[in-house]
Amino acid sequence: MTDTATQDENTQSKNRSLWGDVWVQFRTHKGAMLGMVVFAIILFGVTAGPYLWTIDPQFLDIRDKNQGLSWKHPLGTDQLGRDLLAQLIHGGRVSVAVGLSAMLLSLVVGTFIGVLAGYFKKVDGPLMRLTDLFLALPILPLLLVIIMLFRDTLRNAFGPETGIFLLIVFIIGITSWMQTARIVRGDVLALKEREFILAANSIGTPSRRIILRHILPNIMSPIMVSATLGVATAIITESALSFLGLGFPSDFPTWGRLLFDGTTYIQQSPSRVIWPGLAISLTVLSVNFIGDGLRDALDPRIRGR
Repeated sequence: MTDTATQDENTQSKNRSLWGDVWVQFRTHKGAMLGMVVFAIILFGVTAGPYLWTIDPQFLDIRDKNQGLSWKHPLGTDQLGRDLLAQLIHGGRVSVAVGLSAMLLSLVVGTFIGVLAGYFKKVDGPLMRLTDLFLALPILPLLLVIIMLFRDTLRNAFGPETGIFLLIVFIIGITSWMQTARIVRGDVLALKEREFILAANSIGTPSRRIILRHILPNIMSPIMVSATLGVATAIITESALSFLGLGFPSDFPTWGRLLFDGTTYIQQSPSRVIWPGLAISLTVLSVNFIGDGLRDALDPRIRGR
């Protein structure tokens, strides 16, 4: 009986994959599981919300302006009678889309520079000095200058909404890749001295093949953690730009824009600021908790305890 149970345990341990171990460890992190549930609810709300709550966020009803909570308007209305719940849902779609898109851009740039700097010694110095230069730049003033210079050009080329979306995604992604590059570079430097990389080099395997087949699969864990944290950073940056009035147009709601518009009426209607601020806070906190859980689950020193 004991031998059978031992054999079953050994069989399960052999059959369990790396990602199975990661999921088992991830489930033990209560904050990460709570964050994943909250983030899933937010994603469902901003994607399926417009089909469930069909009120146009730009519909004006002056007779219902500055209304409080009611069955007709669960989160109230603004100074023009627009439904705040509809605006919050549509604003969330834009904010989350900006966060995910900017994160992907920064991840690609950071991973590319980190791998090149870690694997090729000749370009390590110049690329790291470039990274240090970007880290030394004052990000917020740089973002403001870039928006002021290129906003009108992109608006005329792609339209007021698409042009600003592309501009904000580009400037957030291009100014937030540095941490990913430094983390990836450190992991590549350590991997480059491992036996399987040395063996691949000894038999003449091309560098491109080594990077794609051996380096990248082994640095996925820090890249995934950087991805989760990058989403939170991008959402906060977009909200800050919109709060300063330099983001999307005033008739195109985002969470940051809703905060900016609500500050004028904060004494008359505090909920104008509470709801978008709560949405931003819950999204950022849930993504950060997911990142903490992934970091612990992907750490081989912790996984399997």
